[in-house]
Amino acid sequence: MTESNDFLKSRGPWRDLIVYQKAECLYDVTYYFAHTYMERGDRTVDQMVQAARSGKQNIVEGSVAAATSSETEIKLFNVARASLQELICDYEDYLRVKGLEQWPVDSPKCIQARKACKAHSDSAFYREAIAKRSDGAIANIAITLIHQIDNMLGKLIHKAKERFLEKGGAREEMTRERLKARKAGFPTKE
Repeated sequence: MTESNDFLKSRGPWRDLIVYQKAECLYDVTYYFAHTYMERGDRTVDQMVQAARSGKQNIVEGSVAAATSSETEIKLFNVARASLQELICDYEDYLRVKGLEQWPVDSPKCIQARKACKAHSDSAFYREAIAKRSDGAIANIAITLIHQIDNMLGKLIHKAKERFLEKGGAREEMTRERLKARKAGFPTKE
């Protein structure tokens, strides 16, 4: 029997996922923002950093869990989305209470931010860029990144659902492989 019956297939290295790379960028932006512009001792600092971290880490966990459980993969990607929605509210709150503009979707600044965020998945780019930006600009860039990550997570969840409907879960894959092995004459103890 060949070794091609690896029914617990990895989806590939999570570090190679663009959505993970962008989530890492968002974490770095949020860490900088929260520690630079928020009041020391403000509980929101920890909340924002934790929400950004949770978004990133749940992408990792969901990607790894995908090998054995479509259900866990989908749940963790949804947890990542929920954490990022919490974070977007924190950025929107900051802009509102500070009297800063949240860029309208069709504004030149927002369009430029979308293009830049789409083109860059390297956290070094963001760390350099945000050092030259105002708090309002950074918050708007973070909001743009969150929207892009959320869109990507939605697509990953959709693909995971389709894979599940087409192939089933790990139990079904294991059963198929066991039946193939028996049919091929794999020795069994009976």
